Amino acid sequence: MTNFFIYARKSTDEEDRQILSIDSQLRELRNLAEKENLNVIKEFIESKTAKEPGREIFNEMLSLIEKGEADGIISWHPDRLARNSIDGGRIIYLVDTGAIKDLKFSTFTFQNNAYGKFMLSIAFGQSKYYIDNLSENVKRGMKEKVLRGGYPGWAPVGYLNDLRTHAIILDEEKAPLVKKLFELYSTGNYSFGDLSEVAKKIGLKGKREKDLVKSVIPDIYQKPFLLWCV
Repeated sequence: MTNFFIYARKSTDEEDRQILSIDSQLRELRNLAEKENLNVIKEFIESKTAKEPGREIFNEMLSLIEKGEADGIISWHPDRLARNSIDGGRIIYLVDTGAIKDLKFSTFTFQNNAYGKFMLSIAFGQSKYYIDNLSENVKRGMKEKVLRGGYPGWAPVGYLNDLRTHAIILDEEKAPLVKKLFELYSTGNYSFGDLSEVAKKIGLKGKREKDLVKSVIPDIYQKPFLLWCV
């Protein structure tokens, strides 16, 4: 009997908002395993982008397959396994060598033969093309915004992205707190580590409402237009 691993992945910065959540993927994959009477011995769950190689959980899963602990993978779509050429090539190589005997997907049909591997390589290639093309479009859009005098990317701490005008506006709540840190910094009596602690005490958060760690503080005051805050 072929032993299968289930692998579910969703990046926190997933470009395709239609990608199923981890819970939804797992529900579909478990149903697929039950429907086809597949022997699942372990589930692997990862929240990390597949744009680049180096996913710890994915690599752990493949290492166990190389050791013979399983010989099949169940996943929602090939792009859950790989969006880069190295990871995609590694999957195909393991199929070539027989370490992976079967791959089951909810939205893709795989056959372990020459044609099946060819179609799998195309699916991996399409996933990589999607990422590459999206990156080029984003860069082109950011360049155009700069040429028009706009600010590309997320607004720095102390400012907000106005989704209506696509401009940068003052954050009425955080701007006074940024000003407070600047005043303390200008005295020469506070290190970046000290300012990080002050930020925690006064409730000043950074992107995604995370704490302003020591390494982030210098960046706040290296952006010239942040002087608007003061």
